[in-house]
Amino acid sequence: MTDVFINYRTGDGDKTALTLDTALSHRFGDERIYRASKSIAPGEAFPRALLNGVRRSGALLAVIGPGWAGHPRLHEEDDWVRREILEAYECGIPVVPLLDGRRTERLRAADLPEELAWLADCQSLRLDHHNAPADLAHIGDALAELVPELKAADRPAPRPDEGGAVHNAVGDVTGAANQARDITGDVGTVIKDSRGPVHTGRGDINTHSPTISGDGVAYVAGNNHGGISNSFGGSRRREAGGEER
Repeated sequence: MTDVFINYRTGDGDKTALTLDTALSHRFGDERIYRASKSIAPGEAFPRALLNGVRRSGALLAVIGPGWAGHPRLHEEDDWVRREILEAYECGIPVVPLLDGRRTERLRAADLPEELAWLADCQSLRLDHHNAPADLAHIGDALAELVPELKAADRPAPRPDEGGAVHNAVGDVTGAANQARDITGDVGTVIKDSRGPVHTGRGDINTHSPTISGDGVAYVAGNNHGGISNSFGGSRRREAGGEER
């Protein structure tokens, strides 16, 4: 049995239908979500496949865009968007208008064909693509409550604002104790592009530099193959009781 039939108009709501199908199939199972371009097998007669798909469903989710009610095909009896919705209504299957985007307004009976005027009274859901994770979770929750078989197959994902919960207990700790989740970036002591000595703990730091005192000195760290000759002039140091030397 198909639990949710996604009704949409090709070239208008098909991208939103794909978004719904992907999210709901991941949560409830691919075989429970019916979308024509996915669910009709090659070579299968689509009129019979579509009507049977509607009749076997527990709810029909009708994707409603900003210009949905004003589309001229909606007034034609052979329009498949119209036929699927009417088929669900005649079979007593709940029809849920899905308002596509934040700017799409609720349906008004005066804007609809007479045969679909009742659709304006149906409670709707909304998918705001700027808030898609939360809205898709809410849509899934609503459908799970509406269709008992769907609720039994429910595999809800963590809410976007909840993430994965962290539960830790810490006791008898000497030193630092940290709890964390959703870390992006560096953790701990990070040293980048150092140009000199670096000390990140306790104790002395030894950079192997000699301690030098006196009138002059030549210090070479490394190999010297050419010799060194320096003249520092006369010494000004005096020893006790002696002359300069």
